Amino acid sequence: MDFIQTVIFAIIQGITELFPVSSVAHGVLTPYVFHWNLDPEFLKEHFLPYVVMLHLGTAIALLLFFSKDWVNMLRSLFSGGPSQSKKILILVIAGTIPAGLIGVLFEKTLRHLFSSVTSAAIFLVVNGLLLYFGEKATGKGNKEVEDLKIGQALVIGLFQSLALVPGFSRSGASMIAGFWMGLKHEAAARFSMLLATPVIVGASILEVPKLRTGMNGLLSMSLIGGVLSGIFALIAVWALMKWFKKHDFQAMKPFAYYCWIVGAIILFSIYVL
Repeated sequence: MDFIQTVIFAIIQGITELFPVSSVAHGVLTPYVFHWNLDPEFLKEHFLPYVVMLHLGTAIALLLFFSKDWVNMLRSLFSGGPSQSKKILILVIAGTIPAGLIGVLFEKTLRHLFSSVTSAAIFLVVNGLLLYFGEKATGKGNKEVEDLKIGQALVIGLFQSLALVPGFSRSGASMIAGFWMGLKHEAAARFSMLLATPVIVGASILEVPKLRTGMNGLLSMSLIGGVLSGIFALIAVWALMKWFKKHDFQAMKPFAYYCWIVGAIILFSIYVL
């Protein structure tokens, strides 16, 4: 990955990681769309840790945007902070467990899918179906995050693990599950972003050290990408939270349409052009 490729890739990743349109799918599709002839060895061994470094920038952006939540959760552990914050922390921990376990058990199997443009496009279309019909099947929620039960947080976390398959969106799947659990749209988005942070940080701890070997200059490029990704992720989460605050019903429709259009165009280019 050269500098220009890193800039383009980081901007796309920073936005799509938080928008419910699957950053992993875009990570697979971006080199295909721009006709980047990337080293097969890079795709096989270093693509995932490279992307995870960009996601680490996203995690920092989320920590900054939701800093008040995280500070209150930490205070609730050590100095008797707000009881609601302690409950939210427990819910975040519970919701993180499914994605963590599934990631550890199936990482090698799912990694093989990361270089498949066809599977990413197909699952992106399926993700659009999940967003559209998943939201349509729910009523208008009235719960806040602290109203969730631990079992409901586990269900939301289980849906979050769909993001291990390229094409499914972590934020999209967890927000849809949040709607099903009765959360308000803004609350579902907030809980989804809180859940994403420990998952991304955990993946970074496992994958980033692999950047030290095998690819000269890859670590420095990924650091640049991480900074850019973080900046655009901060913009994206701000825009997304404002969107869900104003649209407490059918907020997913534009994202579903986007997934269908992009997935269809990619599949058309593969099988027809």
